[in-house]
Amino acid sequence: MDYLLEGVRALFDFSGGGWKALVMFAVGIVLIWLAIKKEYEPSLLLPMGFGAILVNLPLSGVIDQMVGGIEAHGIIEWLFNVGIEASEAMPILLFIGIGAMIDFGPLLSMPSMFLFGAGAQFGIFAAILLAAFLGFDIKDAAAIGTIGAADGPTAILVSQVLKSKYVGPIAVAAYSYMALVPIVQPMAIKLVTTKKERCIHMEYRPENVSKTMRIVFPIAVTMIVGLVAPQSVALVGFLMFGNLIRECGVLGTMSDTAQNLLANLITLLLGITISFSMKAEDFVTVETLLIMVIGLFAFVMDTIGGVLLAKFMNLFLKKKINPMIGGAGISAFPMSSRVVQKLALKEDPSNILIMHAAGANVSGQIASVVAGGLIISLVSQFL
Repeated sequence: MDYLLEGVRALFDFSGGGWKALVMFAVGIVLIWLAIKKEYEPSLLLPMGFGAILVNLPLSGVIDQMVGGIEAHGIIEWLFNVGIEASEAMPILLFIGIGAMIDFGPLLSMPSMFLFGAGAQFGIFAAILLAAFLGFDIKDAAAIGTIGAADGPTAILVSQVLKSKYVGPIAVAAYSYMALVPIVQPMAIKLVTTKKERCIHMEYRPENVSKTMRIVFPIAVTMIVGLVAPQSVALVGFLMFGNLIRECGVLGTMSDTAQNLLANLITLLLGITISFSMKAEDFVTVETLLIMVIGLFAFVMDTIGGVLLAKFMNLFLKKKINPMIGGAGISAFPMSSRVVQKLALKEDPSNILIMHAAGANVSGQIASVVAGGLIISLVSQFL
């Protein structure tokens, strides 16, 4: 009874900041609603939303608790310390599952799509500059900029490696905008394209991608990236390892496990663990609002950057590229490629761009983790 009374007093102590916990309860409920009602990234938004409620309950045992008169870590704090803060294990292990899900065939049959994966990372660096302009220090600005990677695990990993104090808001922004790609991207694409450009048809003549090529590709990418951007090896290496499991042809059960059991388990734990950074006193701030705005800016600039690259290439090409393909170069796979195909069909029901968009989309998955490694490498020099 004493705990109940003390908890209620803490919640309604508006002079002491208790109102912030009520705000976080509302945030948690909204995230759960988006996950269930709108089906926006439910595997992450639901545990994050429920976790936001757990960590903001007064005297919550998931943060710390008394065991035999000694203060000990609660379960969520323990998971955060072991799985994210101490080793960054959870976001890295998740890349094995992501890699096992990705078919690089469309990209290997159209190598030119690699360019759009790179071009659509423009939003990362534009967001870093904006965050720095708004007063965030370099490590926080860099971490916030990785929201533009359109890849939640990469954003979490970079923000944690750089010891940013905004891990929670960055994670919420990254996953929220990933879920809102079908709303954000069409507006950004239409902003910088004409109807005529959106109606451009592209031929798809698939080249046979041999099994040998599929096996060599993840090994070669890992080695090349390891030499060019060593800080990316943990990210790219585990992504490519997952893909190698998929493509080798002798580990079917393991591939299924990586795609389903491993990915789902890590996603579940990551979602509820990251809520440790969603404590009211740290989350309900002006900085969080700014991070959400910068995150939206990053996603829009990602899309615009890829589209403008395609438009620039068209200045020199006889066979024109539908510039919407450039917008699919972000890492939000496969949502972004579906958005592009939907827009193409809306403009011209006979226009099929899904394979080109898928090639650019999986290229964005590689480019985003390389960009994350580059950011870690560059910013670490200033810390």
